[in-house]
Amino acid sequence: MTDNSPRPVDFGLRRRSFLAGAAVAAGTAAALGGARPAPAHAAARFPLPKRVDRLHVLVTGDAGTGKEPQYAVTAMARRVHAERPFDLAVGLGDNIYESGPNGPDDVQFQTKFEKPNAGLDFPWLMALGNHDTSAVFPGDGGWLLRGDAEVAYHRRSRRWYMPSRYYSVDTGVAEFFVLDVNPLAAYIPPFLSPEWEPGGRYMTRQADWLDRALRASTAPWKFVCTHHPYANNGPHGPAGDFDGLPAPLDGQALKEFFEKHVAGRAQFLLSGHDHSQQVIDVVPGLKGTRQIVSGAAAKTVHSQSGNRFRAKYENYTDRGFMTMEIEPSSLTLKAYQVVPNRPSVHKTFSTTYRR
Repeated sequence: MTDNSPRPVDFGLRRRSFLAGAAVAAGTAAALGGARPAPAHAAARFPLPKRVDRLHVLVTGDAGTGKEPQYAVTAMARRVHAERPFDLAVGLGDNIYESGPNGPDDVQFQTKFEKPNAGLDFPWLMALGNHDTSAVFPGDGGWLLRGDAEVAYHRRSRRWYMPSRYYSVDTGVAEFFVLDVNPLAAYIPPFLSPEWEPGGRYMTRQADWLDRALRASTAPWKFVCTHHPYANNGPHGPAGDFDGLPAPLDGQALKEFFEKHVAGRAQFLLSGHDHSQQVIDVVPGLKGTRQIVSGAAAKTVHSQSGNRFRAKYENYTDRGFMTMEIEPSSLTLKAYQVVPNRPSVHKTFSTTYRR
């Protein structure tokens, strides 16, 4: 399969592009982040479930390689879908490896999203990841405006749902708050731009929107969906200690954001970034919000960095996905792994939460 990922370019040129993007961000991000969804060419769009009291959700992350392992994971997802249809999916970032798309008409949307997910015909609530916003090297998160191409692709796809860089979807029984926290976790910190820097206008607007939206939500179940996790036992580490890097690259600003704006306000924080599956138990800093990591839809890590967080389930060696069966008073979370040369669906973990 042809790989249409962006090829390496001159460092100075890419760096200048990044700085130029940061300079004009103030004029564009206000129209995107948290904004009212732009009208889509949506007559054919798969409809969002509304005012339902039961929901079946596919939870996947770090999927967009367009390679054989991604196809193996989606083949299993189709088998689960055939047994009990999904109503929607949540895509937890790193949608277009390795460096993000070159505009909304980039063929990578076809090779790394549409074709692998053929037959999974329902809305996909998509979040931005660090590989979606690459500048100098893949995954640096340094060209934040690159994420606008994925927002623009919302108008071109039946499945892909990303009307703005951050947004919410209320289905009745559950509401999903999809965030863009890349400015707080980029490997090239956006300190040169008052728009994108950790305490800048973009994150301030997003935090204000999230506070209001969570307070106003009447859904029995609330999910905050991000690419980067708060708690994580895998190699990337948790917010405040990402990849063992020094401040300000350690994600301390993101840790504080989660604790101030998410902790105790939603039942679940769904994240990818680490190429593993983890169901983290109670974490004091999250005040009852449960951390779920589902980032094994195309890659694995084969190791963990430690056991600082108690977990109900961890898998660092197998690719796979998770599902949620949501009803007003209960939620059943399941984890599936892809077993080579085994055609049947292989469920490895299941647990039920009650309100």
